[in-house]
Amino acid sequence: RMMKYDQADNLAKAVPSPFTLNNAKLLFSRLDDGVMGGKSITNMDQAQAAAAGAALLFAGTINTDGGGFASIRSPLENSLPKDAKGLKLKYKGDGKTYKVLLSKKGAGGPFAKDPSWQADLATTKSSDDDAISEAILPYESFVPSFGGGGKSRHDMSSFVFHQEEMGQMGLMLSLKLSCGKSNPVETYGEGIFDFKLEIHEIDFV
Repeated sequence: RMMKYDQADNLAKAVPSPFTLNNAKLLFSRLDDGVMGGKSITNMDQAQAAAAGAALLFAGTINTDGGGFASIRSPLENSLPKDAKGLKLKYKGDGKTYKVLLSKKGAGGPFAKDPSWQADLATTKSSDDDAISEAILPYESFVPSFGGGGKSRHDMSSFVFHQEEMGQMGLMLSLKLSCGKSNPVETYGEGIFDFKLEIHEIDFV
């Protein structure tokens, strides 16, 4: 029997991040594949500890038995400014390819009216002594997605990205890349495995 996934509890335990966007604090909660019966989990205790050190830590364990993704999401209380062209992230990774997510509030998922917009964030395996990497993600690089691996019932070409409509941002590690193709084993993993992504800055460009 599938255990109930308590997203209300996850939201109540959201972790304040050290970052603000458009003068609003980012407050992250987890949304993992347990929502569809999976076994992956994001470790929010580690995220809480890292926030005190001026970093956002997205870490946990993926279990591909019945699922295959983990994510954290934050509301964008003031949306995104109209004059911005994209996002800048400074980070340390573990060699996996993650996704950065932007969406309207409540959007995304196979049964939603509106898609989430996704862009890949490739990382290299870093140690504590390694330099922080930087990525510029233009809004034009974000592609619409409703999740899942099957053919979408939507005409994806009909969706247009408007940054002023975005009400949520997130980070995800998934068995699918933003284009819908499989995330290779080399940049994802297989079976049961840990992941770790440290974010040191989120800003506009």
